[in-house]
Amino acid sequence: MKKVIYLLGIMLLFAGVAKAQDTKVQNGPEIEFEKVVHDYGEVPYNGNGECEFRFTNTGNEPLLVQKPKSSCGCTIPSWPKEPILPGETEVIKVTYRTNRVGNINKTVTVTSNAISNPTVVLRITGRVLEQPTEAMPEKKDDAGSPVNKQ
Repeated sequence: MKKVIYLLGIMLLFAGVAKAQDTKVQNGPEIEFEKVVHDYGEVPYNGNGECEFRFTNTGNEPLLVQKPKSSCGCTIPSWPKEPILPGETEVIKVTYRTNRVGNINKTVTVTSNAISNPTVVLRITGRVLEQPTEAMPEKKDDAGSPVNKQ
């Protein structure tokens, strides 16, 4: 009987150690974005191409964001250069140059010292509308009224 109780005690000890390993909290910074895709919808030619990606350091050490890399020169990111302390929220601002007509499908790759997801890809989508064309003015006679030839 003593051997059975002794074996049960050892088994419970190992089970407790294994459970403690599963629930151990990892130390380090973590980055969590509110959204990773921004849809501009339809944007007028030369319209506002700015958007923000808000994120929080959900870890327990300072978060460092390295220079984000955009997929092309028409997409310009700006980011916080200072460490983001645990619990703080910051933004990565992205400006898309809307002087090109057509669909928008660009990415910004954010690299940080986060433990579980050190690289996050942000995406912008939408469509830049055609530049409006001005109507040709009607030809007028000397009196200022339209010329009607019949």
